[in-house]
Amino acid sequence: MSRSSEEFVAQDDRAAAPVVRDLRVIAVEEHMSTEEFLRVAHGVDVAPGDEVEVDLLRTLERDPDLRTRLTDIGARLCEMDALGQDMALLSLNPPGVQAFPAADAVPLARLFNDALAEIVRRRPDRFGGLGTVTPQDPVAAAEEIERVMGPLGLNGIMINSHTGGRYLDEPEFGPLLAAAEANRAPIYLHPRAPSMPVYRDYGMPGAIWGYQAEAGLHAMRLILSGTLDRYPDLTIVLGHLGEGIPYWLRRIDNRHAFATRTIGAATPMPRLSLTPSEYFHRNMVITTSGIDDPDVLELALRAVGQDAIMFAIDYPYEDPAAAVTFLREAPLSGDQRTAIAHRTAERVFGITGTRSG
Repeated sequence: MSRSSEEFVAQDDRAAAPVVRDLRVIAVEEHMSTEEFLRVAHGVDVAPGDEVEVDLLRTLERDPDLRTRLTDIGARLCEMDALGQDMALLSLNPPGVQAFPAADAVPLARLFNDALAEIVRRRPDRFGGLGTVTPQDPVAAAEEIERVMGPLGLNGIMINSHTGGRYLDEPEFGPLLAAAEANRAPIYLHPRAPSMPVYRDYGMPGAIWGYQAEAGLHAMRLILSGTLDRYPDLTIVLGHLGEGIPYWLRRIDNRHAFATRTIGAATPMPRLSLTPSEYFHRNMVITTSGIDDPDVLELALRAVGQDAIMFAIDYPYEDPAAAVTFLREAPLSGDQRTAIAHRTAERVFGITGTRSG
C-alpha cells in the first residue's frame, strides 16, 4: 500500500480507513507468568488489606484456560503469528509481588525476572520484558532494577500502582526512583485495585472504574508532588490511553494555576518548575491497552501526539485479534500508525530489530 493511500482519514470518512498488512507490530502490556512462580506465589501470605484482590487473581490464575494463556509461551507465539504481531513486551500478571511481605517478595521478584530474561534470551526477535520489583523494600527494588537493566537485559519495569496504600511520590521510594532514572528504566505504572475502600462496591475495584482511577491518581501524585522535578529523566508509561489524564490536561493546568495564585484555594502544594501538562508531555507516554475506540485515540493524538502513544493489547484480558485489527484499520496517517505500532516502543524501551518471520 502506498504512503498516499494511507493519509489521515477524516472523521466523517472512517469507514473507508485502509487496512494495513505490512506493519511491524509491538504490543507493550502483555502479561504472563510461569508455573514455578504461580506454585510459589500461591503459597505466600498476603499483606493485610490486599486479600480480596489477591484471592480474585489467584482464582483467575487457577482457571485452566487463563493459566495456559499466561504460561504457555509456545502457544502465545502461534497466536502472535496468526495475528501478524511481531513482538510482545512481557510482564508479570498483576499485582505482581507487591501484595506480599518483603521477605517473600524479594526472592519471588528475582525468580520471575530470571525466568523472563531466559524467555527473552531465547527469542529476542519476538519478546522483550518488563521486570518486576518490590516497592515494599525500596533498596532491594533499586538493586533489582540494576540487575533487570544490566545483566538480565530487559527493557524496563512494571509497578502495579500503590504498595500497601503507599505511592511512589513518598520519600521512602527515593532509592527506587533514583535507580530507575540512573539505569534509564521506563516505569510502566499499571493499575491495581484502589487502596481506598470507597471503590470496593458495585464491581468498581477492577477495570470497570477503579483501575483507571487508581493509576490516574498515582500519576497525578507524581506530577503535583514535585517528584518529577527531583527525577526529571524518569519515563512513566500509562495504559488505557493515559488513564483519563490527557483529556483533563487543560483544566488541570488552569485549576493548578488558580490554586497556586489564590491563597486557600487548595491544600498545601509544592512549587513546581513546570505546569502539570508540561510534566505529562516530558515524562509520560501512553498506550492503547484496552481502548479500541477511534474517537478516544483521535483525542489522545491531539492531546499528546503520535510519538507519545504505543500499541498494547493487555493480554490475556483483552481480545488480541480485536486490538490488532483496530491498530491496522484505525483512521490514521501512515506516520501515525507506524509510530503507534512500533516506533515509539522501540525508542522508549530500547527495542531493536525488524519485522519477524
